[in-house]
Amino acid sequence: MDTKSLTLLVEILDAGNLSEAARRLKMTRANVSYHLSQLERAVGMQLVRRTTRRVEPTEIGLKLYQHGCSIRDELAAAQASVESLGKTPQGRVRLSVPSGYGQFVMTPWLLEFKRSYPDIVLDVLFENSVEDLLRDEVDIAVRIMSEPPGHLVARELGQVRYVVCASPAYRDRHGLPRRPEALSDLPVISAAVIGRPLRLSAYQGNQRQQVVLDPTIVSRNYVFLRDAALAGLGVAVVPDYVVYEDVAQQRLLTALDDWRLSIFGRAMYLLMMPSRHQPRALAMLIEFIMDKAHAAHVGRPGLLLPRQAR
Repeated sequence: MDTKSLTLLVEILDAGNLSEAARRLKMTRANVSYHLSQLERAVGMQLVRRTTRRVEPTEIGLKLYQHGCSIRDELAAAQASVESLGKTPQGRVRLSVPSGYGQFVMTPWLLEFKRSYPDIVLDVLFENSVEDLLRDEVDIAVRIMSEPPGHLVARELGQVRYVVCASPAYRDRHGLPRRPEALSDLPVISAAVIGRPLRLSAYQGNQRQQVVLDPTIVSRNYVFLRDAALAGLGVAVVPDYVVYEDVAQQRLLTALDDWRLSIFGRAMYLLMMPSRHQPRALAMLIEFIMDKAHAAHVGRPGLLLPRQAR
């Protein structure tokens, strides 16, 4: 058994199947299968269970996988240390960010980071669903959720505050809701999850209400939702960072300010796969994002909007 055999086992289990491992390793599937069989023959035990779609580790396979991950990470750390001597930070980072938070909050951060480190390649996906980081080959993902997945490393970026808002023209025609339950009868503008009812949780002191919303405009593009609210087409229920400037300039008016609202989760998390080693470019970006998020949320439960006179 050698380090190449262990790293091959790691690649196979990380990929989830032999075909994907072959693609990542730039080998044929038959070649990957052959080397795996040779490793199992050398160990004298089955290391993975093969199905039509996936491979899963046996007990001994999982132990060797963990050793292989440690060896791979140590080798990567050593290589990164050598390559970084006397050089500006380099590398490639693939990150996935929510469409709204990514566009309205993180875009200036990422552009600033790129200006500071021009030799680091940023590969940015604007995606809202929580996907398999391994499958999508994503280094880090930023997501809104109540609790992060237990198999991932999670660092909280800050609490998320939702607001109910509408244009002055809409307020003049229809008024603004005074209670959360009123939203169930109004033309709501919001994101939604396909195939599931949209449930809004509203908290005030010890009181909690849950309201099922039936949006008249649904999209995962928060720029579009913001524009729909500005056009007076309904009452938007969105994270506050989407409409921060519009509320500050009174292009949109908020309602239910005394209620704490939640739809998709209470906090924003930065998610990554557990690993003992992070490439220098990835580690630098993570700390940069954490510093920016801390500065944005320090001393506040969210990006709080100014209260408006009624």
